[in-house]
Amino acid sequence: QVQLVESGGGLVQAGGSLSVSCAVSGRTFRSYAMGWFRQAPGKEREFVAAISRNGENTYYADSVKGRFTISRDNAKNTVDLQMNSLHPEDTAVYYCAARFTYFVTDTPREYDYWGQGTQVTVSS
Repeated sequence: QVQLVESGGGLVQAGGSLSVSCAVSGRTFRSYAMGWFRQAPGKEREFVAAISRNGENTYYADSVKGRFTISRDNAKNTVDLQMNSLHPEDTAVYYCAARFTYFVTDTPREYDYWGQGTQVTVSS
């Protein structure tokens, strides 16, 4: 069984930066494409970013492109999301997800495992 644990959320002012991290258990981390999603109160879960299992390919939602950077360390079984120039509308619970394939996708139902989420709040 694969387990994902997010950390690093918190409160930041608009324009600031924050990094969230996801630690993944198991020896097969490098077999998974990884994604970050977010869900704000009253809204559906939405795609943020994804990275292929070797880290060569990344994919971003238009709303975060140029501000957020996804990366992974296959030696440490972690995937990080660096968030810069944060806006109040970035406020949400951020989830990491794992997909047992090379290819990245922005569709939540195509991911096999999910973390419990970490809250990110951006004040105006």
